[in-house]
Amino acid sequence: MTAPSTYGLSTQARNLQWLLTDLVEEVPGVNSVAVVSSDGLLLLSSDPGGAAAGNPARTKGPRGASADLATIVSGLGGLTTGAAELMDGGAVKQTMVAMEYGSVFVMAISDGSLLGVHATPDCDMSVVAYHMALFVGRAGHVLTPEVRSELRQSMEKTT
Repeated sequence: MTAPSTYGLSTQARNLQWLLTDLVEEVPGVNSVAVVSSDGLLLLSSDPGGAAAGNPARTKGPRGASADLATIVSGLGGLTTGAAELMDGGAVKQTMVAMEYGSVFVMAISDGSLLGVHATPDCDMSVVAYHMALFVGRAGHVLTPEVRSELRQSMEKTT
């Protein structure tokens, strides 16, 4: 996996990048991960350069790498939130889409931010969901407006 440079980032931003990297490297079946702000902008990605940057760890995933995963995560988040409001279902905790060749998981972090994971079809969904919950628990209080702004600027530099 190719991680973005952490040079010049705050301790909180570096810790979030480390957590994201750990999620991809330690959880079997995880292809890529993205953290998206409430306005749909990519904040963190396990694949900042995408396949175009020659990332050999990238096998199957959204075609445009991190940008496509962020779009998918943002769209699913908006769709499920709207559905929950229409059904008086309360806050959406997690969304999972199982496909023939993979799965996409979306989990709320804080202030509308979302964690999205693209995984292989044979992944252990409960293990992926558990590790996503760990990430959310650790990242939720750290993802302040200042850190979100810093991460957004960092991602703009890598694309």
